[in-house]
Amino acid sequence: MNKKQLKYDKAYLKMAKEWGKLSHCKRKQVGALIVKDRMIISDGYNGTPSGFENYCEDDEGYTKWYVLHAEANAILKVAASTQSCKEATLYITLSPCQQCSKLIHQAGIKRVVYAEAYKDSSGVGFLEKAGVELTYLPYEQK
Repeated sequence: MNKKQLKYDKAYLKMAKEWGKLSHCKRKQVGALIVKDRMIISDGYNGTPSGFENYCEDDEGYTKWYVLHAEANAILKVAASTQSCKEATLYITLSPCQQCSKLIHQAGIKRVVYAEAYKDSSGVGFLEKAGVELTYLPYEQK
């Protein structure tokens, strides 16, 4: 990877992290950006579907089953627009789960850059098998 691409990757990941801070979820705040031709075409963060209360966790602290993941929200925004994810890059603060990995592949996203590893790595394994380029880029420690 060249220096210029690395510089952009770090910047977009920082932006995804900031976007994740908009999430109302208490357990984990995840942000995502979809970039195509150096242009942000979509964004997303984890949260409940439109029209639902903003609380992501139930009374016991478990995440409600219907909470949408950041990358799913970003992909769904593109689906509702005139844009396409084909050949785009997804920047996400947390590596994708199994379900989101299927969406990423099916949407035509060619590259995923993530800062933290999710507890279950099978989503990343699926994307590797599907030929999606993966870049693990941890946040710089200050």
